[in-house]
Amino acid sequence: MEPLVLREDRDGLAILTLNRPQALNALSPALFVELRTHVDTLAGQTDSIGCVILCGKGRSFSAGNDLKAIQSGEVAPSRHFQAETLDAIERLPQPVIAAVQGHCYTGSLELALACDLMVAAESARFADTHGKWGMSPTWGMSQRLPRRVGLLAAKEMMFSGRVVGGAEAAAMGLANRCVPDDQLMEATIAMARGFLENSWFTLRADKMLVNRGLDHTLSDGLRFERDNSPGRGPDMEARLARFGG
Repeated sequence: MEPLVLREDRDGLAILTLNRPQALNALSPALFVELRTHVDTLAGQTDSIGCVILCGKGRSFSAGNDLKAIQSGEVAPSRHFQAETLDAIERLPQPVIAAVQGHCYTGSLELALACDLMVAAESARFADTHGKWGMSPTWGMSQRLPRRVGLLAAKEMMFSGRVVGGAEAAAMGLANRCVPDDQLMEATIAMARGFLENSWFTLRADKMLVNRGLDHTLSDGLRFERDNSPGRGPDMEARLARFGG
């Protein structure tokens, strides 16, 4: 049976691809189990992987939670396994970029929000449809969306369930940029390559300090940075020597 999540490594970059194109990459429990395995493995590979891209095969990033799987009784290994998998993505030491085309609805929007950054294709369509199905979020929508786009925009998206296109997503700060569909992976890989040229030590430090700093007020966050910054990286002297040369 073909894997539900593919992994490809390219010189320090890991690309994870949701691989259910015939189902618009709907997020079944089985897919989450495979995704979690990859994420847990990547967490321990900071020496060989400096950045991660999460994308979907076919015409959509993901249509969202697999309602057919829910109706058939398929269950995850634990009650909050999916939400905890998103937490694990957010906690990855490496920066994670979501490359989004086509559908990115509800659960898949929550998945994309767990990534640090996002490149949207012009075809990308984002929506929170919890209200359409009489559901309420448990995978992080109520916390990550307001932090990404601001309180007013997040509430409007959640209350209305309206669809936001790729260009609007970039304009409102949901995505970093919007590109033509045929340039999506090229643009996302270029972004990742730009990061990988810098110190991987600093990439990890920046991500940790920013993410964990959000748990604090400004004054406490400033103190957290001073107390928890890992300082000089092991590659600093070599980098300074190259600059001096």
